Amino acid sequence: MSIDDSSLLLAIGFCGLSLAVTFFASWLSARHERFTLTWTFAVLLIVTNAFAYGAYVTWPSLLLGAFAFGTLVIAFLTVLLAAYQYRGTGVPRSEILVLGGIGGVSVLGSFAAGYDGLGMIVANATASFFLARTLLIYWSCREEAPIPIIGMTVLYAATSLAFALCAAVLVSEGELIRGAAPKNWAEDISLFVYAIGLTGVGALSLSLNQWRLARAHRRDALTDALTGLLNRRALFDRHDGRPVPRDTGVIVFDIDRFKRINDRHGHAVGDDVIRRFGAVLDRGRRPGDTAARVGGEEFALVLPRVTEADAGAIAERIRRSFASETILSGEGEVACSVSAGVVFVDDAGYSFDSVLSVADDALYAAKRDGRDRVVRTTIDRFANKETVNANAYRPGQLAGIPGQGQRPHEVRGL
Repeated sequence: MSIDDSSLLLAIGFCGLSLAVTFFASWLSARHERFTLTWTFAVLLIVTNAFAYGAYVTWPSLLLGAFAFGTLVIAFLTVLLAAYQYRGTGVPRSEILVLGGIGGVSVLGSFAAGYDGLGMIVANATASFFLARTLLIYWSCREEAPIPIIGMTVLYAATSLAFALCAAVLVSEGELIRGAAPKNWAEDISLFVYAIGLTGVGALSLSLNQWRLARAHRRDALTDALTGLLNRRALFDRHDGRPVPRDTGVIVFDIDRFKRINDRHGHAVGDDVIRRFGAVLDRGRRPGDTAARVGGEEFALVLPRVTEADAGAIAERIRRSFASETILSGEGEVACSVSAGVVFVDDAGYSFDSVLSVADDALYAAKRDGRDRVVRTTIDRFANKETVNANAYRPGQLAGIPGQGQRPHEVRGL
């Protein structure tokens, strides 16, 4: 074995040890990401394989060869397991057991029978297959993080091809009994690609883990913990800062007499009421609609590309659905209802904050008129947009808002 090969094996070993420590530290900081712990074991197995193979090259024996090539198969099977865990769709235990059993028994059985050359062929072919299977799993997740995952699949493809070349060259040489480690051009290329692939894949896997954690933290920051809907910050991040498009409906909901529910039945029941309405709202929205809990017992629903009649009908359907919910407390069934204010934007140019305020005015009208109802209004295309965008209008300044002799449209029984 040349000094270059020795250096590559040492590089694989010590690089792997550093990666294993880093993966384990990542798992300690986020233990729900179990694939980082699996990667820790996989890298430790790769390190073991590198040192064992180096020893086998210097002191060839069937026992040491079986151990070196056996750990190679187990290491890449563990990498495949980590890929399944990363994808998050469940680990096919039967597939893992069958693949591991076939690969492991074939390699160890060949060495035990004295056919070390056959064992090397099987080990390289099995490693190539496991890496190709891993590549396909990560490729199926490419929409999550396209650039790093494409980079990983290229490295997996190169490493898989390198092991396949090793198996092909061993087959072409036709030596089922070798007595020593193979030495050919494919082995030289494989060691070089192996060293680069391990480093690159490890670094990109860590990058993917950090990216996923950052995305999860952002999702948590923008999600209401009680209902799973967007929170107020997320709602304004999505819709504020640009004019509301025409043919948009904005609905504001408020659970009726919620303070009385809390005072009489306790906060646990109050939380259940909020969760139930959040679920009703989520079920009642269309694909592409934005549902959010904007604070306390108040919710908002933004409806793009909707008619005025349909916006009112959606609000009424949600009101009815919530009224039919059965919510129990220690004192029996809790009667709950919700009021809603609907504003329809029939002309572009209004700020989201202003439109939301108009919907609030309609909601207050619903509360004044007896609760458990939907009141809707429109923003008149001839209204003063500068006044609206400055959010300095008085209730009733816009068409459809009570206060100047014009009563909002009340929709019941839609």
